[in-house]
Amino acid sequence: MALAFRLANGTDHERVGHLFQDLLRHYWGDDAPPLDDIVDHVRSDVLSPGSCEVALAERDGELVGLATFAVVYPAPYLGGQLFMKDLYTTAPARGQGVGEALMRFIARLAVERGCVRFDWTAERYNERAVDLYRRLGATEMDVKIYFRLDGEALAAFAGGG
Repeated sequence: MALAFRLANGTDHERVGHLFQDLLRHYWGDDAPPLDDIVDHVRSDVLSPGSCEVALAERDGELVGLATFAVVYPAPYLGGQLFMKDLYTTAPARGQGVGEALMRFIARLAVERGCVRFDWTAERYNERAVDLYRRLGATEMDVKIYFRLDGEALAAFAGGG
């Protein structure tokens, strides 16, 4: 039952859509959009050129995890910064090293692409994730503050008001 890792491609929209639905339900319960809407979004937006990339973890042909990420510039010394947005493993795969292995796959991509940083965020209340990241030797950054515009504040700012 070895794990295999690869980057998602345009033919993966249905499989990735199912895993996105699982992720959305995990974090937001039954408020997740219908599966057809998720699959359409994955096909048209997520897996389209110029969007993020999706790394997949598979065991015996079944998706057991994913990570979404993008390489952004500039970073120090003219390198890139790989920023991971989400790391998710299915419930049966949790605690089996899938998340760590998926992060190592992404770290190798970062090095191959000349990135000098691999960054991500985590909710403070997600103790399992925070414990994993500390075990990996990641440094908690207290020099940055995470900001967000959303909902009405985003619309107002975008509209100039």
